[in-house]
Parts: sequence; C-alpha cells; structure tokens
Amino acid sequence: MSRALPKYNKRRVAIIGGAAAVALSGAVIAGTALAGTPSKSSSGNNARTLAASPGTITCPDVASKLPAIPASAQAEVTRNLTLLQTQIDEANKRLVDTVGQGGPNFVNNAILGPLKDKRVATINRIATAIGRTAAKPTGLDSLAPCALNAAGGGNPNTGKANAGNNANAGGKANNGGNANAGGTANTNAGGQAGTGAAGVGTITCPDVASKLPAIPASAQAEVTRNLTLLQTQIDEANKRLVDTVGQGGPNFVNNAILGPLADKRKSTIDRIAIAIGRTSTKPTGLDSLAACTLTK
Repeated sequence: MSRALPKYNKRRVAIIGGAAAVALSGAVIAGTALAGTPSKSSSGNNARTLAASPGTITCPDVASKLPAIPASAQAEVTRNLTLLQTQIDEANKRLVDTVGQGGPNFVNNAILGPLKDKRVATINRIATAIGRTAAKPTGLDSLAPCALNAAGGGNPNTGKANAGNNANAGGKANNGGNANAGGTANTNAGGQAGTGAAGVGTITCPDVASKLPAIPASAQAEVTRNLTLLQTQIDEANKRLVDTVGQGGPNFVNNAILGPLADKRKSTIDRIAIAIGRTSTKPTGLDSLAACTLTK
C-alpha cells in the first residue's frame, strides 16, 4: 500500500532531478565544445608536415658545359660528375635534417656555402683531368654556386647532366666521399670490381671507360649515365652474390648472377656506343667487355 509523499519531499525530489538535468546538459555542451576544438597534437603534426618540405637545392649543370672528353680523362671526369650529384644529395639531406635550426642565414652559411666550396674543388678536378691531354676548359667555376628553391620544386641538376637517373643510385654508393674523388678506389666508373663479402668473392668486370674514344660533348651526359649504371650493376650483382651464398648448385653463380649481369652490361655498353656514334665514329668491339668473372 503506497503512501503519499509529504510536500517537502516532493519539492526535494524536483530539485534533485533539476540539478541532474542541468549537470547532464553541461556534460553534453562540454563534450560538444571539445569535439569541435582541434587538438594540440594535431596542429603540431601539421606544423611538422609543413616543416618537412624545406625546399630543394638547385645547382647549375656541369656535364653539358664540358668540351669533348679525352678518353684518358673519361674515368676521372665520370667520377667527379657523379660526385657533384652526391654532394647535392647530401646537402638536400642536411637541409631536411636541420629544418628549423639556426637563424635566417643558416642555410647559406651551413649548407650552400660548404656545398659551393666542394663543387669548386670537384669542378677544378674535372678541368684538370681534361687539361692533361686537351685544352683545359675555363670559366667552369661559375657553375659552383647553388641556390635554394624554397618552393620545393625539382632539381634540374638531377637530370641527364649528372647521372641523375636510376644509374645515380650506384653513383652515390661508389662516389660518396671526397676520399674516393682522388681516385684510389673504384678507379673506373665503368667498373672493374665491386666489394664482396669475405669468403664469398668479388665480381670483376672489364673496365669500359678507359676503352672509349674521345666523347663528343653532346654525348657526354648519356655516356656518364651509362658508365655509372655499369658500376651500379656490378654492385647489385655483388649484393646478390652475398645474399644468395650457399644457394643452388655449382653453376648457380654463372646462371643466376654472371649471365644476367653480362646481358645488362651488353645493353648498357651498346647505349654508350650509340650515343657516341650519333655525332662521331661509333666505337666497335665493346661487347667483348660485357662478360664478368667471379674472383675468390
């Protein structure tokens, strides 16, 4: 049997219910407000995304400004043209790694300035190499300074002039330091040998650059790309040699590594000969340089 509540209890229940309703409304309003407020972490991520695009360093092309390259200078010129691209790649990496650091002149003082100095030395080595057996080119120092393309556009120096195609990946690996520019290691970009792991052996290939005639200036860029690609192919074959050690039978290396490498080299060497032959006498007999051997 239910009992009627006293009047003061009814008022108390009404007050409590109203308070609960107000609290619930406040929670809904607060939740709505928070839902419409961007988080600090989100804005921070956006800022980092913007900061990750600091622009691109752009340098004048060197290869297209060179005269005909004497055959005796070809290997050294190729190494240093590839080194020019390596230097740009390293400067662009530093540009990204140091974004937000320093003052307004940081990029000029810490990146573009040192890059110019390196390019002056590398360009001078190119001119000196040519000058040993032909007229030494002059005025190339004007190609040393680079600029920051703040819009993040493409780098014209990564085009045909400085082995910036797929071949350039090999160029970086084999010309990645000032020490190598002196020519003590990997002396020919045409590729004599890669670096094999201990006990596996090393793939050795005939040098191509030293067997070429004088390179017409119009063919220099394409020849440079393909000479660099020859070294890339050797590096990839040596890596496969290490990665597949112990696999297959006694003919595995010949069938799976040396055979395909010879086919790739033949195509690349043919492109070199064709490039030279467009404006000069096409060299013959270069196919004999395609086959490589495993040196233990």
